[in-house]
Parts: sequence; C-alpha cells; structure tokens
Amino acid sequence: MAIGIGDKAPDVLGLDQDGREVRLDDFKGRKIALYFYPKDNTSGCTAEACSLRDGYMQLRQAGYEVVGVSKDSAESHRGFRAKHDLPFALIADTGTELQQQFGVWGEKKLYGRTYMGTLRATFLIDEEGIVTHIIPAGKVKTKNHAEQILAVGK
Repeated sequence: MAIGIGDKAPDVLGLDQDGREVRLDDFKGRKIALYFYPKDNTSGCTAEACSLRDGYMQLRQAGYEVVGVSKDSAESHRGFRAKHDLPFALIADTGTELQQQFGVWGEKKLYGRTYMGTLRATFLIDEEGIVTHIIPAGKVKTKNHAEQILAVGK
C-alpha cells in the first residue's frame, strides 16, 4: 500500500549525494517538499530542479525544505547539483525502496515500449511528518514547480 495523504512519511528517507543519511527528524518543525523525478540531466527533470532552485527562497519562507529523489547514483546527483547550483539534497534511491513506499515506481511507456521507472510526483509533508498534499504523476508542472507547490501547500 503506497503512502498517501494522512500517512506518516518513513523515518529514514535515504542517503543523499554525499552519502549522508537523510531522516525525517532532520526537518523537525519544518515542512518538506519531497519530489520524485526520473533522471538527472534530462530536460524535464532539469527544468523541474531549476524551478525549485529559482523558487527556493520563497519555498523556505513558506516553511518548506526541498528534497529530491531519483534512482540515480550519489555520484550522478553530485554532478547534477553542481552543474545546476541546486541548494537542496538529492537522495540516491538506487534500489527504488523509497519510490516503492510512496507508490511512484511504476510502469511507464515510451515509443510503444513498456518499462519500470520513476513516476514524477511530489509529496508535501507537514512539520509532524504527515503527508498533507500530493501532486501526482501527470500533474507536475516541471517549469513552474516551485509556484505549483506554493499554491497547493497554502
């Protein structure tokens, strides 16, 4: 059963780009915009990350910390962060455990081919670790994602 609205997020989110464990407790008293994306350095994922970077101060003022998650390695994440000057952590969920918990590891189709991959979605988590909003797959606006989070998370 995937994590949904009203559910508590897992205590351990995973390891970030520097190999540090990212825990829910790290964000005590703050909200989290936990966003799942398919792949570093692809057009849609770069647009989304840059939107979050550009809106980072407004998100912080609204009480949000941003954490990204993909199947990419820590090394890939370090390069992606550096290339685009991203101020937030990226979790290397190489085994897809966190993606499966949140129900965003699923079947995708591209050019008639079916495969398993990350479904782009964002989960807004309150100060107590409870999921309050979900921007589901197919509804994420990559170029304006920071504004979308601010509008939904009011």
